[in-house]
Amino acid sequence: MSFYIGREASKLWKRICAETTTEINLLVENWKYILGGLICQYIHGLAARGVHYFHRPGPILQDAGFFLLPELGQERAYVSETVFSFFFLSFFLWTFHPFIFKSKKIYTVLIWCRVLAFLVACQSLRIITFYSTVLPGPNYHCREGSRRATLPRPDNLFEVLLIIPRGVLYGCGDLIFSSHMIFSLVFVRTYQKYGTRRFIKQCAWLVVVVQSLLIIASRKHYTVDVIVAWYTVNLVVFFVDHKLPEMPDRSLGALLLPVNKDGRMKEEGTKLVNGNSGDSVDRRLRSQANGKVNEDGDSVHIEVVDGS
Repeated sequence: MSFYIGREASKLWKRICAETTTEINLLVENWKYILGGLICQYIHGLAARGVHYFHRPGPILQDAGFFLLPELGQERAYVSETVFSFFFLSFFLWTFHPFIFKSKKIYTVLIWCRVLAFLVACQSLRIITFYSTVLPGPNYHCREGSRRATLPRPDNLFEVLLIIPRGVLYGCGDLIFSSHMIFSLVFVRTYQKYGTRRFIKQCAWLVVVVQSLLIIASRKHYTVDVIVAWYTVNLVVFFVDHKLPEMPDRSLGALLLPVNKDGRMKEEGTKLVNGNSGDSVDRRLRSQANGKVNEDGDSVHIEVVDGS
């Protein structure tokens, strides 16, 4: 038994090391996209904080969702955040499953490049909409009489540029459309395309629907904020996804080989090849291509097949 456990642990460690090497190579090639996406997340946070300075509390607008769904109350406002946190963490961990599991379909770096592209496109539209019309927030801390409903004039630039978690949780004015729904819909659509478990896909869509209702019942957003998110995010992801190059399906044995910007193979970098090119392969690559990829991580070789 101990021998078997040791053998499996050794295989797992080799698999993690092999996957780490692959992902580092991809990160070196795509770090600009990852960094750009993270910077845009910070800019989105600044924009959400900035609109809080313009927010003015007022009477809660008439809303069909508020009329149909009972109010959870301030003491149960954590329910929707708990569901969202679970959903976010589950997706985040799933994107790193290639490091652990033998059966894999995605590359972690490439999937996050796609996700960040979807998020940036949606969040850009969101910033435009909530700055166009600043509605009085329906959340408890955004109502008349709450000291958090407005922000005092900043004393310096550092105060504006600093984003603290508490400020994110108690923001006001960034309503149309829901940021929570952007993340949830981007995640669920990504798993719908690249995930492998049908049951999990169905559960994920169900969780997003439940979260939509919880957001309204918690009075964190108006119903229009959630509805606009549903069709906007789905349309944006649909069009952006068709503009981006398709990722290779690792479950079908798709390989990564170096190519130039025009699609021709080169010696440096790690671009994706779809196998349709008939260009000749560099002799150095041919000499190294002496076998197939061993998923157990015992040895890693590349098999190159001529497209001609």
